[in-house]
Amino acid sequence: MRKRFITLLAGAGLLGLAACGDTLPEQALLGAGAGAGTAAVLDGSIGAGALVGAAGNVAYCKAYPGRCR
Repeated sequence: MRKRFITLLAGAGLLGLAACGDTLPEQALLGAGAGAGTAAVLDGSIGAGALVGAAGNVAYCKAYPGRCR
């Protein structure tokens, strides 16, 4: 049961990466927060999670700008 809850919470965190933002700093900050939160829940490296989240969110927003407004 706990593993399923953590998986669902991690999935919600990954969906948070698509939160985007209007400017590049906002996109990086929102992605970093989602990545760090997901890493914390999964007992991973919070710093690495923040870096991956920031990069992923910025890349997503650049690839799909219409979905990020």
